[in-house]
Amino acid sequence: MPGSQLPFSLLRSAALISLSLPTLITASIGFDCSNIVHEKTRWNLEALGGPRVVHWIREGDPTTHNFTFTLDICKPLLKEKGLPDKEQCASSTRICGVDRAYNPIENVTTVDKKVDIVGDYFTGRGLHLESVVTRLSTSPRSDQEGIRAELSGGRYPLDDKKGKKQKAIIDFLCDKDVDGTETETPDGKDEKEEKSPEKREEKNESPLVFKSYAEEKVPKSDDMWEILRLEWTTKYACEDSVDVDKPVRGSWGFFTWFIIILFLAVAAYLIFGSWLNYNRYGARGWDLVPHGEAIRDIPYIVKDLGRKVASTVQGPNSRGGYSAV
Repeated sequence: MPGSQLPFSLLRSAALISLSLPTLITASIGFDCSNIVHEKTRWNLEALGGPRVVHWIREGDPTTHNFTFTLDICKPLLKEKGLPDKEQCASSTRICGVDRAYNPIENVTTVDKKVDIVGDYFTGRGLHLESVVTRLSTSPRSDQEGIRAELSGGRYPLDDKKGKKQKAIIDFLCDKDVDGTETETPDGKDEKEEKSPEKREEKNESPLVFKSYAEEKVPKSDDMWEILRLEWTTKYACEDSVDVDKPVRGSWGFFTWFIIILFLAVAAYLIFGSWLNYNRYGARGWDLVPHGEAIRDIPYIVKDLGRKVASTVQGPNSRGGYSAV
């Protein structure tokens, strides 16, 4: 083996160390609804989790189209029992759109298309859920208090690499008198989907409101994406809402980061020292490890220290060193 090559054992050690800290790599990917931080302000939208439904109705003659958007901002949507696969999005989807056409003359409902708008589809497709959060009070829309969440990751069709990219832009608007959880939820029944648009619009008092779903040009790019825009009025979007109902989960403290940095420093020292001993002196086994002899003596040192501590705690023998006959 050439002297410049690193031993297999050291390569394996480096790989194990890199795998032991996956959260440092994936921490910026995804969307944590319970701990949203922007410009030193924190929001907790966990109460808005769970599947929610909003509709986009387009009346026709005679067919009426109902684009139903089901979303869960906190976790992937679960599969609904009794619904065929063509009406359900892929696993790991957080926002799913299903466009249905209802013909009242023939009393027939058909599914035009299913769109995976937001989700984490890295396995098999290489698509991550990405999020961008903006504080509305510091944006051009300064007359509103709240946050804007831009969530992406999907495309249509999902399995087509050239499919149209998808994004959802949700404006969470502050209203201290509105809880925001009184939204429509999916029940899996066709009767609810086939209600007349007039009745649905008369009862449109939901805090979650559909604004638009259309192709838009992405800023700083010539690409055209299909973007879903929603508005969600809730007290949880207010800047002083955190800790009113539920405390958010704490972030890593100084001591945790100190342990991680210390661990990485020790690991780097051992790996570099082993590599140096191997290339410079051709060392093998324990001789590879820097201060290998001292490390091998650690168990004996700890054992002797334990004996001294135990003898100190027990105190001197009351028999003055003589044992009973």
